[in-house]
Amino acid sequence: MTHPGSQHLAFDLGAGSGRAMLGRVSEAGLELTELHRFHYPPEPRDGHLRWPFARILDGIVAGLRAAPGAVGSVGVCSWGVDYGLVDDAGHLLEDPIAYRDHRTDGASVHVLQQVPQAAIFARTGIQLLQFNTLFQLHAHVREGLPPGARRLLMIPDLVHHALCGSLRGEYTNASTTQLLDVRTRGWADDLFVRLSLPLELMPELVTPGTPLGALGPRLRRELGLGPIPVVAPGTHDTASAVAGTPLEPGWAYISSGTWSLVGVERETPLVGDDVARANLTNEGGVCGTIRFLKNVMGLWILEACRREWEAAGAAVALESLLQSAAALDHGPGVVFPDDPRFFNPASMTAELKAALLATDQPAPDEPARLTRIVLDSLALRYASVVATIERLSGRAIPGIHVVGGGCRNDYLNQTTSDASGRPVVGGPVEATATGNVLLQALAAGRIGSLAEGRSLVARGTALRRFEPRARSGLAALAERYREIEARALNDR
Repeated sequence: MTHPGSQHLAFDLGAGSGRAMLGRVSEAGLELTELHRFHYPPEPRDGHLRWPFARILDGIVAGLRAAPGAVGSVGVCSWGVDYGLVDDAGHLLEDPIAYRDHRTDGASVHVLQQVPQAAIFARTGIQLLQFNTLFQLHAHVREGLPPGARRLLMIPDLVHHALCGSLRGEYTNASTTQLLDVRTRGWADDLFVRLSLPLELMPELVTPGTPLGALGPRLRRELGLGPIPVVAPGTHDTASAVAGTPLEPGWAYISSGTWSLVGVERETPLVGDDVARANLTNEGGVCGTIRFLKNVMGLWILEACRREWEAAGAAVALESLLQSAAALDHGPGVVFPDDPRFFNPASMTAELKAALLATDQPAPDEPARLTRIVLDSLALRYASVVATIERLSGRAIPGIHVVGGGCRNDYLNQTTSDASGRPVVGGPVEATATGNVLLQALAAGRIGSLAEGRSLVARGTALRRFEPRARSGLAALAERYREIEARALNDR
């Protein structure tokens, strides 16, 4: 019989789908098993694009029901910036609005008229992104908050509330709001006052690994479970992903999925003028660390293209598409992946072709060529961001560790190595769930430190290594990319 303390249930909520993963911790390593997968794409309703929160909770309950045997604890992590509002009785007042909703269009203009961007960055250390919670809440206040709102909870905090009644927030996800003081790690009170935002809605914050309570009586009766402890992991998915990465000293990481988070782990934030101009960010990490990073648009661009091709009856299996793209004898072109035009367009393929034509490059229709353009552009963007972080931090970055779904993309990993001139290591794929489990195990006393947990991950993970190599045509492609990137950044 498995000791209950050795099994931890980690919920990894992505932007549209989630998974329940059971983690088993032993001296042999950390073993993960997927128990349940569920979907909750955002839906247009009541004038906004919203997350169907009841469907998220249905998936959570189904994951709890699927857990075999005794579970030592449960914890939830998700994407950042999105939130919900609850009343005095703890009832969710309306489904949370998704960050790709258009309510924040123009919100940054109103905010920056009241508080300069430099002042916001100096206070929060967070990069300016139009969907940050700062701008979402500003837009929400202008539109009108629902009557009876008493507490603002980020998505994983909302789920923890449903599980155990907790009304506390967790630091790593709170750090993505652009409403947190980067030095005190508490709410930036003066920012709320200057922008007339409701500070009284904001929750008390806890650090990763904090027990929040026990599974509530109603769920225990419904599921026939005991008072399972609910623990806050690094509730921001990238915080958990980095925690679950067996990083070598000084290496950068890329959490590669719908978004790509490219950064390094630090003990202190960096908030100088050069950092502000580069629009990098200081998000909270686990065990007192700071994730100094850049959000890159990521594989969302390719995912959106694939949906279009599938809708047009030209669906191609991802593996076949990647093989065809890698087999091309040269790179057909490049774009700047962080161009706002790629954020949520009506047609991603049309935007890609328009971006190519705008920079005097051919605009192919073939899926393999467009895929190659996306992958080459991402690799070159990664290399550029890593070089910028190295320059701003003053610390050499000897290599790059890629985790998440994108670490299975051998062509992208090899091209990132070639473009950056650094070795790239890939794995684990399930870094977010891994880090979630590690923080639960740390809270339970199953492991003594994050370093010990990471050593368990390295012991049980088949990591893949890619060394930089000379590649025909890459230097010319990189030069074209640098010109396009420089022009895009200067136009902002």
